[in-house]
Amino acid sequence: MSLFIGLMSGTSADGLDAALVDFSHGIRLLDALCLPYSDSFRHHIRDLAVAPLLKPDDIMAFDRHIAQHSVSAVRELLQRNRLQPAQITAIGSHGHTLRHKSQPDGYSWQAGDPSWIAEHTGITCISDFRRRDIAAGGEGAPLVPAFHQAVLHSTQPRMVLNIGGIANLTVLPHADQALLGFDTGPGNALMDDWCRQRLNCRYDAGGALAAQGRCRNELLQQWLTLDYFQRQPPKSTGRELFNLERLAIPDGCQAEDILTTLGELTAVSISRAVQEHGHADGELLLCGGGVHNQWLLQRLQLLLPDHRLASTASAGIDPDWLEAMAFAWLAFRTRQHLSGNAPAVTGAAGERILGGIYPA
Repeated sequence: MSLFIGLMSGTSADGLDAALVDFSHGIRLLDALCLPYSDSFRHHIRDLAVAPLLKPDDIMAFDRHIAQHSVSAVRELLQRNRLQPAQITAIGSHGHTLRHKSQPDGYSWQAGDPSWIAEHTGITCISDFRRRDIAAGGEGAPLVPAFHQAVLHSTQPRMVLNIGGIANLTVLPHADQALLGFDTGPGNALMDDWCRQRLNCRYDAGGALAAQGRCRNELLQQWLTLDYFQRQPPKSTGRELFNLERLAIPDGCQAEDILTTLGELTAVSISRAVQEHGHADGELLLCGGGVHNQWLLQRLQLLLPDHRLASTASAGIDPDWLEAMAFAWLAFRTRQHLSGNAPAVTGAAGERILGGIYPA
C-alpha cells in the first residue's frame, strides 16, 4: 500500500481532521477522524484570527499547540488502524491559517510546526503548501479544486461546492470551459460565531434556528456591497474579511433574525457566484460542514433551481473528509515530484510542486 495521512484545520475551528488515504490503486479513504478543539482553544483561535496585532510568544505557542494536536490525531489514527509510523509514506499537513491576503501583495500563513509533527510521529511531514503558488503570482488558494478535478471529473456539467468556514466553488471543465475555482465568501463561519456569541450553542444544527428567523433585507443588501463580492476570480479570502467585527450589526435585532440574514448572505453569495461563473445547469456536489445544514441547502436549491444539488457522497467521496483527503493527495503529489496547484484557479504563472518536506 501507499499510505498517506492528510491533516486539515479549517476556518470553522471546530477541530483537526485527519484522513488515512491509500494511493496504491487510485485514491481510497481508509479511515478518518476529527480531534475536536476545546471550547477555550476555539475561542483563542478566533481571537487570533481577528487580532490587529499578534504577539510573537502567542504565535509560537499557537504554532506548537496545533502541531501537538496534529501529532495526537495521527497517533490515534495509527492506533485504531493498527499501523506503525514506518508504514505511512508521509503526512500532508495544512495547519491552521492565521492570516491570508490576496495578491498583489499576497501571503498565507499556516500554524502547525511541521518539524514537531515529523519528530513526534516519526513520519515525514509535508506542509506549507500555499506559499510556492503565491511566489509564482497565485493566490495560494483555493488548492482543493485540483483535487476535485482528479477525483470528481465528469463528462456532464458538474461543480463542487465546499461549505466550510469559508465557501469555495470548483467549476469542473466541460465542453470548451476550463477548470475554475475560487472562494465565494462566507460559509459557516459567520453563522457559527453568531451562534456562540448570541444563541448559546456551537452551531445551528440542521439550520433549525435560522428557519425560525426573518431575513433583514436591508442588512443583507448592505453586506452584499462588500468589495470582495464584486471582484472577479481568481480570488480568495478568510476570516480577515469575513468576521462579525467587520459587519455593522445594529443593536436591538432579534438574534434569530441576524442568524437568518447571515445564512442568507452565504446562500446568496454562493448562488450569485454559480450564476456568474458556473455551468448554467447540471450537478452541484456539496461537501464540508454546511452539507448538514438542511435550511441552507433548501435556500440554495430555491436560488439555483436549474441545478441538481447532492452530497459528494453520491460520487463516492465522503463530504466530511474531502479536504483532509486533498492534503494527503497534495503530499502524494509532492513525493512524486508532481505539481499540486491549478494555475487557472489560483492565477499562478504555472504548475508548481508545492510544500516543504520535513523528513522523519
